[in-house]
Amino acid sequence: MPDSNTVPAPANPAALGLVGFGFTTILLSLINAGMLPAGGEGVVVPLALAFGGLIQLIAGLLEVRLSNTFGMTAFLSYGAFWLWFGLLQIFAHTNMIDISAAGPTVGVALILWGVLTLGLWVSTFRLARIVFLIFLTLWPTFFLLGLGAALGQPALGHLGGWLGLLCGSLAMYGSFAFVTNATWGRPVVPVGGPVVP
Repeated sequence: MPDSNTVPAPANPAALGLVGFGFTTILLSLINAGMLPAGGEGVVVPLALAFGGLIQLIAGLLEVRLSNTFGMTAFLSYGAFWLWFGLLQIFAHTNMIDISAAGPTVGVALILWGVLTLGLWVSTFRLARIVFLIFLTLWPTFFLLGLGAALGQPALGHLGGWLGLLCGSLAMYGSFAFVTNATWGRPVVPVGGPVVP
């Protein structure tokens, strides 16, 4: 019989945040890699707002309650990224803003997201190996997409799309692992130990 005095462990918001991030990243990366048509970005936009954006914002706020500075910063930041992406597409395609003369600005913005991600990656050396691998693939994805857009080199964007597919898949695996391990109450799906214990 369960001990009525036992306090259950708090839910891990990373499971929610990673699935929102991974799902949306995979769909957009399929377009960036050229496996789906560029016109499919219209399908990504609502997903970016609802699943990539809103869900990660919720996960980030839940991380605050756990005093997890890394989780809070990462999920709130990438939730904001997906909101930025979705709103940029909506505003540009409805002529609310004009980005026709923006030149390399979108590319530079993506590079700045890469800089942020590179900084966060340093902290992942002390986290589960799966989180380290997600960020190891995410920062070069941003740099490749950003350089491709800023320099007008579609090949770099395609390469960024393929790397984004790997990153999104790792995030989906991480979510699956965290949910499964929490449900079973023990490690069932490996997530790996930290690179630096």
